[in-house]
Order: sequence, then structure tokens, then C-alpha cells
Amino acid sequence: MKRLGSLILLTVLFFSGTSFYYRNYSQGGYYIIIDKSDYELTVYDASGWLVAYPVVFGNKNQGDKMYEGDRKTPDGTFTIVSKRVHEKWDRFLMLDYPTPESYEKFNDRKNRGLIPSNAKIGGGVGIHGTWPHEDYAIDNYDNWTQGCISMKNEHVEQVYKAMPVGTKVTIRP
Repeated sequence: MKRLGSLILLTVLFFSGTSFYYRNYSQGGYYIIIDKSDYELTVYDASGWLVAYPVVFGNKNQGDKMYEGDRKTPDGTFTIVSKRVHEKWDRFLMLDYPTPESYEKFNDRKNRGLIPSNAKIGGGVGIHGTWPHEDYAIDNYDNWTQGCISMKNEHVEQVYKAMPVGTKVTIRP
């Protein structure tokens, strides 16, 4: 009987410390790459690729964000600075746009006359879901945001749960 109890204890310890499905993302070392040309958000860890999700943006023009109101998604490396449940778009992961590099590009473009002198850089860029029951916008590649990255609600809930504040996010053309 004592042997059976030991075997059960070892089995419980093994299965409680081993996961065959869920990784503990909160341990860090994870990062996200968003590829605008492929309409894809990919999650990586130190070992490599984990999962990819389809996404959409604000504008069919996949160029870098120039100024507030252009509906473009910024290029660069950002950090998730906060997360919250959103009343319209399911979940919202706020990025630290604009960064010092974003300001540098913005001011350079303004000085070269590429954008209006009264333009503002903007902000509030993040990763979020869709309106309720409108995940089809992702399947149809309907760019509808003001410059954010939009995912299906089921997918943004997975990313929201797994990625801690502080996760690096690279957005590339």
C-alpha cells in the first residue's frame, strides 16, 4: 500500500510540473513580430517560433506611420506597457508608441517638409480585437483601425493571457 501511495505521489508531481499544452509565458523571454506585408503577428520564445495569427491594420498603405490621423501602423520596436479588457474591442495591449526613435523620424520628416508643419505624432497604438461578431474583418483583410493592430477576439485573448507587460513587439513593413 505504501508503494502505491508513493507511485501516486510521484505521478501527481510529474503531471503537475509538466505541461503538454500550455507554456508559462510569464517567465519572460517572449517577443512578438508583426509583419505588415504578410498580415501576420508571430510569437517567439528563446527556442524560436511558437504561433502565428492573422491581423489587419488601419490602412492598405503599409508604409510607416507619418502623423496622427493617417491611419498607418508605425514601424519599429515597441514594448507592451499596459493591458486591459476593452469595452469595444475585447482586449487591448497598449504599446509605448511614440518612442524616442518615433519622435526622431517624425521631426526629421517634418523638417524635410514631408508632413504638414502643424501635424502631431499621435499615440494610443496597440494590439486589440474586433467589434463583437466582426472577426470576419480579419479573414477579409479589411484594414479598419486608426493605426492599431487588430486580431480575431479569440486570438487576442490568447495573446493577452500569455504576454506580460514588458514584452517586446517589432512591427516591420
